[in-house]
This record gives sequence, C-alpha cells and structure tokens, in this order.
Amino acid sequence: MTAVPSFAPAVVIHAAGDLRVEQVPVPPPAPNEALVEIAYGGICGSDLHYWTHGAAGESILREPLVLGHEVVGTVAVAAADGSGPTAGTPVAVHPARPSAGDGSVRYPGDRPNLSPAGTYLGSAARRPHTGGAFVRYRSLATDMLRPLSPGLALRTAALVEPASVAWHAVRRAGNVAGRRVLVVGAGPIGALTVAALRTAGAGEIIVTDLHRRPLEVAVELGASRTLLASRSEEIAAVDADVAIESSGSSQGLGSAIRATTRGGTVVLLGLLPPGDAPVPVSLAIARELDLRGSFRFNDEIDEVITALEGGTLRVEEVISHEFDLGQTHRAFEVARDAAHSGKVLLTFGEGGPSS
Repeated sequence: MTAVPSFAPAVVIHAAGDLRVEQVPVPPPAPNEALVEIAYGGICGSDLHYWTHGAAGESILREPLVLGHEVVGTVAVAAADGSGPTAGTPVAVHPARPSAGDGSVRYPGDRPNLSPAGTYLGSAARRPHTGGAFVRYRSLATDMLRPLSPGLALRTAALVEPASVAWHAVRRAGNVAGRRVLVVGAGPIGALTVAALRTAGAGEIIVTDLHRRPLEVAVELGASRTLLASRSEEIAAVDADVAIESSGSSQGLGSAIRATTRGGTVVLLGLLPPGDAPVPVSLAIARELDLRGSFRFNDEIDEVITALEGGTLRVEEVISHEFDLGQTHRAFEVARDAAHSGKVLLTFGEGGPSS
C-alpha cells in the first residue's frame, strides 16, 4: 500500500506575476477520498489569467492558490470507505462540486453547473479558495473521479475536462446534425469544439481565428474551411445556422452575431471580461437569434470519455507542448502565446521545485 506523503511539489500562484513551484502539505484523505498521483495537467485560460492578472473574470486572487483543474492520474490509495476506484486505476477528474448552499438562490435542479455555492478545483471564486490539482499527489472525493480504460493514454485523457466544456457548448446549441456551424476562436477550447461538432454530425464547420496555426489544427480535427478573423466581410457572409463564440472577446461575439442566419443560435462559450460589452444586440433582435450561455459542464464528461475510448472523438492534435514541473514558468509563457501553441501540458513526475 502506498503511504500518503507529507508534502508534494505544486504550482502555486501568490499574486499576479508571482508563480511558484513549491512543496505543499498533502492532507490525509478523508474516508470518501482517494489519493491520486497526478500524471498530466493542462494549462487553462483561467490559470493564465490568475498568473497575468491576479483574477479570472470575477474570481479575484486574495490568497496563495494551487492552480489546475484539467488533470488525470492514477489512484495511489483507494478511499477508506470502499467507494470509488481501486488503487492502480487510471482516472480523469471532474473538478466541480455542486452545492445549493443555503437554498436562497434559485437555479434549475437539473443543471448543477449553475448551483450557486458550487466549487471548482483551482478557483478563487470563494474564500477560502478551492485549491487545484497541479500537485503531484491530491486527495479527491471519489465522486469526482472517472475511471479510464487502460487503452486510453493518460496524455490524451488530459483533455477530458476541456473537451467536456466543448461538448457541453455543442449540446447547448441543440441539434447540429447536418447544419452549418461557425466556431469563432480556434484556441484549445475552440479546437475541441470543432472535434465535438464533427462527432455530433455537423454538416459544415467553419472556423475563424486571428492566427494561422490554430486554423491548421482545426482543419486536422474536421473543420470544413477556415477564415482569418481579419476577413470580417467573409465571416459576416457565412450565414451559419449556429455560431459558437469561443474567443472570449466582444469582437468575437460581434462576429458570431453578424455571421448567424435569421432565427439561428449563438452559443456564448468564451468567457468575456467582466462588465458591459459592445456587441450588435440590435442585430440579434432583428434576426431573432437565440443567445445561449455555456458554463463548464455536467455529466458530459462521461460521454466524452466514452467517445475517446471508442475512437469517435479526436483530440490529440490539440496538444502542442509538454513540460515537466521544473519548466513550469516556460510552460506558462508558451501557453500564453496563442499564435504558436495549443494545449500545453505539465507532467508531474520527479520534477521538483523551481523558482
């Protein structure tokens, strides 16, 4: 039986620009928790925002925070209460813990991602913050763990969480089979949205981005054609049944609205900055567009794992770089360069603390 270590190396953000790899305590697992040895972690846009701005949207960093929510690994110590996977089982992690809180805030019971008091790994939305899983060993509740087939490489499975975000956005769009879909923004989430759309049977997938490299990846994943974001007139002429905005910018949302046909649907997947955004709402009204938010995901993670294990969902092309823990600062720098990188992975092997 593997002993629970007292400390483990982790990626910790202390303030904007102050990213460290340091030893952190490893709390003993609660009876309903398993100790997971993390193998891979994907750097998300929210991780980059905490590093560069000290905040991710409305979530403001107020204390040191272990980053990371896109992780996979292997159960090192099974839960003492007998729940969850046994030791040695490869697992993906669902980073959310839904909670209704005191019940004073209403939300649809069948959409736990909207629960008002829910937590998410590596998030500063609440205080104390919810520590993440960019750490070699992490105790996690067994209901957050999803066993993986031994035939699914952990490196590929590292994309389960962001692919679930994309899968949820496609579901929010409704039936896309045979329809013309525009994806605005071909970063990792946008690229995974292309892959999910292809699996869902979209008839035509058009993708736009500021840079050429992401568009090349989108084609590998199934995009029918691509357009540089500077080609605004051509984008506006797309006449899409559905547009999925994944750039997280007001300009991208404006492009999505202009490119969507009358009576069409626009899914807001990218997280825009806080505050008001200048977008052509009057056009959305005149065209009677459905504007639908998309926030994280629910049980789509199980469908994503099934699709990956069955070979019907391709994601490997989204991974562009891999760094060990001792190269964390370099990994974040590369991940910030959207023109030349896709999904950047950290590996949690023997790499130790690095300043």
